Amino acid sequence: MTTFLFDGPDTAPVTILLAHGAGAPMDSASMTATAKALAEAGFRVARFEFHYMAARRYGHRKPPPRAETVNPEYIKAIADLRAKGVKGPLIIGGKSMGGRVASMIADETFAEGKIAGLLCLGYPFHPPAKPTQLRTKHLAGLKTPTLICQGTRDEFGTPDEVATYDLSDRIEMLWLEDGDHDLKPRKSISGFSTADHLRTVADAVKAWTERIVR
Repeated sequence: MTTFLFDGPDTAPVTILLAHGAGAPMDSASMTATAKALAEAGFRVARFEFHYMAARRYGHRKPPPRAETVNPEYIKAIADLRAKGVKGPLIIGGKSMGGRVASMIADETFAEGKIAGLLCLGYPFHPPAKPTQLRTKHLAGLKTPTLICQGTRDEFGTPDEVATYDLSDRIEMLWLEDGDHDLKPRKSISGFSTADHLRTVADAVKAWTERIVR
């Protein structure tokens, strides 16, 4: 059974399921701050870990596997969340690799009526310093309503780069000024704090879900 961390009211109309990035666990400072911001906006937020990351809690230092190999774990997490009694519309997604994995199972689960949308926080469009190694092929024909929140300083995909990609018209982009891959801006340069950006993300997710969830 998948282990979840929950934030937000259990009476929330919409639940968001989030997976972590490749290198940090579900309770990293970044994931925790994001979950709290979404919870404050009225969402029920559930976080979970892929097996390789959960194993690190017991001293097993496993490197991140190829993202597509954990697709079944994400599908199981959706089923386990429902088995826990979580009802109502569900948005899936995650940070970096977690969002990428969710994006690879999104259309399948959306077509089955299991999810209402996809939320990616810092999508890894390509590895840093390798702009030609794109991870966007499946995004061109994506049918699931999608919101990608990306910092303008993200080494995994900048505004200029993303503007050249063939992306589905179901994908909406939210650009966060001077944000890095964790959406963190340099306050002295941008005037924004990480908390400011997370509030912007939470407000945007709320407005977006009100449009897509019937």
